[in-house]
Amino acid sequence: MDTLPKQVKIVEVGPRDGLQNEKMADHAEVLKGIQKFPGITYPVLIPNLKGFEAAVAAGAKEVSIFGAASELFTKKNINCSIEESFQRFDAILKAAQSANISVRGYVSCVLGCPYEGKISPAKVAEVTKKFYSMGCYEISLGDTIGVGTPGIMKDMLSAVMQEVPPAALAVHCHDTYGQALANTLMALQMGVSVVDSSVAGLGGCPYAQGASGNLATEDLVYMLEGLGIHTGVNLQKLLEAGNFICQALNRKTSSKVAQATCKL
Repeated sequence: MDTLPKQVKIVEVGPRDGLQNEKMADHAEVLKGIQKFPGITYPVLIPNLKGFEAAVAAGAKEVSIFGAASELFTKKNINCSIEESFQRFDAILKAAQSANISVRGYVSCVLGCPYEGKISPAKVAEVTKKFYSMGCYEISLGDTIGVGTPGIMKDMLSAVMQEVPPAALAVHCHDTYGQALANTLMALQMGVSVVDSSVAGLGGCPYAQGASGNLATEDLVYMLEGLGIHTGVNLQKLLEAGNFICQALNRKTSSKVAQATCKL
C-alpha cells in the first residue's frame, strides 16, 4: 500500500456521462448556461471535427474524444473501424493544437466488451499509445460494462504502462458487478493518480444490460480520505450535490456512502 499516490485528481463525469441518458441540452447551451469557476476546466465530449468547431465556438477550452479497444464496439458506437476512428481524431488533434485546446482521450472496453467479450491488454496498449502519440495529454481507460476485476486491471495497466507513462493515464470504472472501487484501488497501486467518477453514481453505459453505472464520486472520495490521499474535495458538499441532482431527476442515489449517511 506504500505505493499509493499522495493526491488524486478526480474527473467528475456526472454532468455528461451521468446525464447522457436523460433529455439534455447541447453542450453549447450548457456552456453558456453554467457559472464558470477559476481553476476548473469544463471539457466537452466531441464526436468529430464539426463537433470540435462547435465546442470551441461555445467557449470550450478542453475537449474529449472517445475511441475503444474493441473493433465491434467501435463499429456499433461510432460506425467505423478503430483505424478509421484514428483518422477522424487526427484531424481534431491537429485543429486543437493550432487552437491551443487540450485534448483528453477515452478508451472504452479496456477490460471487456459487450460484443467481443475478453479484450487483450496488448490491444488496449496499442490504442492508448496511438492516442498519446497523437497528442492527448491524458487517456482515460474505461471499463465500460464493469466486468473487470483487479487482476485483469493489473494485467491491462502493466501492458499499457510499457507504452505510455502512468502520469498520462486515468481510470474510469463502472460498478456493474460491484468491482469499481477494487479496480480503482488496484490502478492507484499501479501508479495511476487520476480517476473518473460520477456524483450519486449517475449514468453508465446504455449498452450494458442492467448496468448500475458509474463509480459514485462520494464512495471514491470516502475511500481516498480513508487512505489519507488528498483530493481537495469536500465530502459533505459532494453529498449535498448528489442529493440535489437525485431530487431533480427524481431517482435514488447509487452511492453507498450517501445511502449510509442518509440513514444515520
